[in-house]
Amino acid sequence: MSPDTSQLVPPHGGTLRELLATGEEAAALVAQASELPVLRLGARQVTDLELLSVGALSPLGGFMDEADYRAVVEGMCLADGTVWSVPITLPVTAGQAADLAGRQIALAAEDGTLLAVMDAGEAYPYDREREAEKVYRTADPAHPGVEAVNEQAELLLGGPVRAFALPPDPEFPEHRLTPAQTRAAFAERGWRTVVGFQTRNPVHRAHEYLTKVALEVVDGLLLHPLVGETKEGDIPADVRMQCYQVLLDGYYAQDRVVLSVLPASMRYAGPREAIFHAIMRQNYGCSHFIVGRDHAGVGDYYGTYDAQEIFDQLEPGALAIQPLKFEHSFFCVRCEGMASSHTCPHGNDVHVFLSGTRVREMLEAGEAPPAEFTRPEVAEVLIEAYSGGAP
Repeated sequence: MSPDTSQLVPPHGGTLRELLATGEEAAALVAQASELPVLRLGARQVTDLELLSVGALSPLGGFMDEADYRAVVEGMCLADGTVWSVPITLPVTAGQAADLAGRQIALAAEDGTLLAVMDAGEAYPYDREREAEKVYRTADPAHPGVEAVNEQAELLLGGPVRAFALPPDPEFPEHRLTPAQTRAAFAERGWRTVVGFQTRNPVHRAHEYLTKVALEVVDGLLLHPLVGETKEGDIPADVRMQCYQVLLDGYYAQDRVVLSVLPASMRYAGPREAIFHAIMRQNYGCSHFIVGRDHAGVGDYYGTYDAQEIFDQLEPGALAIQPLKFEHSFFCVRCEGMASSHTCPHGNDVHVFLSGTRVREMLEAGEAPPAEFTRPEVAEVLIEAYSGGAP
């Protein structure tokens, strides 16, 4: 008997829209795909297809057509008015468009593995600079998200998708839970309220503090690290997963946390990506979502709390998930514990704060950051990785 998930927050748009066929339908699609022209996807589009397939991008039914694309770029909503902040698109060259537009096509992973059938519509042009300025708030080619847009092909191909396989050889298969599976896991535990935590970094003491404060007011935590493409210099996903596991084993109540991975690529779109991350976590069953300092940001492109303020621009009820907005937190020597500017009256001279550069220098030297900054078990994993040249 399936767990009753009706007490959880509804998916975005009201229904979990899973595009992955099974059984006889999947077999028929496999046979059909073998006779169709094939489009091999890039790494980002492979992750987007996986997210579409499992329902993480509900209510989307495929890659965006021109009407949805333009509505998202200009107004942060789909053509029907549903809130949506980041384009989910399939770039193609003019030559590919001439061969594929207006036809049924097969979509394949980078290695040629067939994954889905797509009813391709007309290919449409787009303005890269306009997308960059609206979605990323900058056209600076040094921004990693803008760089990715600038490197895309010149046309976009939209249309509904029906998948029959997920990408081959996934990382962390034991933790790669679909939205239906996380919802079932929450229901089995009797949770009704769940807070999601997005991360592409190890969980240090400040992050641990935020999640534990949130756990005081909800039933459970979904620790949901992103394991798709990230920029050069970010800590590899396998190292991060070791960090998460040792932290959960030693410092969290085991019956209050689910660790699962999000197979999405980072876009570094700051405020817009905070909305995108929240929508996905709503689909995974979360009622609340932690939005901290400079969420999904990079460099100095966004204000410290822009990603929190963008939620205030939405109409009430536009999202069922609720953002939990947190100030920057730190260890205060005088308070003898974790705190934020809301709770600590002391100056920066007694706050333990390390820059990312300083932490990397310490790790490369085999030196553990102070316990006030990161748990010793996490530091040990990172020191081993850095001394071995992994990052």
